[in-house]
Amino acid sequence: MISSDRRLSHADCILFVPGNRPERFDKAFAAGAAGVVIDLEDAVAPADKPAARRAAADWLAARRGDGQGGRGAMALVRLNPPETRDGLDDLCMLADRGFAADALFLAKVESGRDIALARAHDPESRPLAVAVETARGLAALASIGAAMRPCDVLVFGGADLAADLGAEFAWEPLLSARCALVQAAAEAGVGLLDVPWLDLNDTHALAAEARRVRALGFSGKIAIHPAQVGPIRAAFAPAPQEVERARRIVAAMAEGAGAVRLDGRMIDAPLLRSAQRMLARGGYEP
Repeated sequence: MISSDRRLSHADCILFVPGNRPERFDKAFAAGAAGVVIDLEDAVAPADKPAARRAAADWLAARRGDGQGGRGAMALVRLNPPETRDGLDDLCMLADRGFAADALFLAKVESGRDIALARAHDPESRPLAVAVETARGLAALASIGAAMRPCDVLVFGGADLAADLGAEFAWEPLLSARCALVQAAAEAGVGLLDVPWLDLNDTHALAAEARRVRALGFSGKIAIHPAQVGPIRAAFAPAPQEVERARRIVAAMAEGAGAVRLDGRMIDAPLLRSAQRMLARGGYEP
């Protein structure tokens, strides 16, 4: 089993739901994602943000009061950037223990200072999903990664980043940015979630992209509709033969040998680390 302090960093899919649509919250939490993000930022019009903030706070408080906190899907709240008035109001509610969430989602992070600011206002010191969505954030990956903890997860905000860069929101134009985040997440020792797939009708293309980012080193992907959760989780779930081979690699290297032969191939420390990481992220016993 994955320890409670690493649930977010090992998540393979988190689902977004607009904060101004509380009638959708129960359905979102029943969709089978590892976590659900109640979005107070891009999904909510400026005039609706105060009402969405209160709706999120009330619903989360009732959920915790019903004993659901810490059970099932993790509950996250996506805060507005702290340099905005809405972001400051989010931080004030956070400081007053207004959000009974399991973790927080930080939008448009551009420095380690943004992370420190959120932590300073969070009495519960919860795990953070840290979204890099701008050119400035991409340039500050070292500072951002240094401020993160093992329980956190890095998030690739590709749509906003493409708009900021003046690039097409497509695979090739964003490949170098994806690779930069893979490196940053590896250096920080955290999980990495990919940008949502926006075509709600094309689940085959969604699954294909999920498999591609998994091959790059991503640990999961964001969903924006309950129907996307299943294809994403299936794409990131290792096949039974992969799990069995990983277990055999761990067992073969258990004696501390520098390298061993397994099924006619040489197995050494890098392959052992990959096997251990796959088993840990999936919650499998070695």
